[in-house]
Amino acid sequence: MNNMQQTARVGLFFILGLALIWVTFETLSGGKVFQDKGYPLIAGFESLKELKEGDEVRMAGVKIGVVEKTELAGSRRAEATLRIESRYKVKADSTATIVMAGLIGTNYIGIDLGSPSAADLQPGAEIQTKTTPDLNSVMTQIGSLGQKLEGALGNLGTAFTGDGKNPGIIQKIDSLVTENREKVGATMTNLQQITDKVNKGEGTIGKLINDPKLHDDLLATVADIKASAAEAKNFMTNAQSIVDQVKQGKGTIGALVFDAKAGDDMRASIANLRMVSDKLAKGEGTLGKLINDDTVLRDAQAIMKKADRALDGLDDTGPITAVGGVARGLF
Repeated sequence: MNNMQQTARVGLFFILGLALIWVTFETLSGGKVFQDKGYPLIAGFESLKELKEGDEVRMAGVKIGVVEKTELAGSRRAEATLRIESRYKVKADSTATIVMAGLIGTNYIGIDLGSPSAADLQPGAEIQTKTTPDLNSVMTQIGSLGQKLEGALGNLGTAFTGDGKNPGIIQKIDSLVTENREKVGATMTNLQQITDKVNKGEGTIGKLINDPKLHDDLLATVADIKASAAEAKNFMTNAQSIVDQVKQGKGTIGALVFDAKAGDDMRASIANLRMVSDKLAKGEGTLGKLINDDTVLRDAQAIMKKADRALDGLDDTGPITAVGGVARGLF
């Protein structure tokens, strides 16, 4: 009986030892002995920014893998091998960035979801990456900005107060006020006098401000100007209507400007007048001879004289004798 109990105790201790060894191994291996190995992806950066093996890989804030390995790949490139769990698929247009999780410098790889229609990355493929500023670069830029701001404030202070050799803006203003104090005082006095005159209604501005009648006259003048502007607008409207009618060939002017037949008739009439004028100038035709031939004028004058003598003899003769006498006198 004692041997059996001793054997049972040894067996129990042996089982407990195996269990303890298994728990210790699982703890040291991170519980990954029987877990899915996943698939690798390659992410290349100019700098891994303190990223190390074992750091998380997250998609939309959810852990989907870990950084398996980091190494240099060329003189200006660092690569991180990402181990992604098999149940998660990364799209071909997804982008990986190094994200700082806290001020203590813990970083992780962040991957966006990509497009639903994009294909999945195959194991061993390289994922697109994007560089983001880290805390060190941001602090460096802030320090540089602070130095520039300090220099700008120093220059501004020097501009206001001077640098010992050249006076500043405040000193120049003080000197200007001191040198022109009398002129400034005289100017203020003049302004006060002008203000008093305006308050009393003196001068044009004073009357405009204080005289109601002048104000009413001004309003009436403005009303007249508005009325004149309205009449001018009506005149322009009527003128535009006339121009439109002329463009459409309506009315005498429109017909003269746009009617081809009226234009041809006018040109023919002008040509005829030109021909008549030329004939008159050359003495052609009866009217031309009357205007240019002195002989016709002298003959007409002689006939008139004969007719006058014949009429003078009508008083002493009868009607028939008078007609015969007139005929003999004319011909």
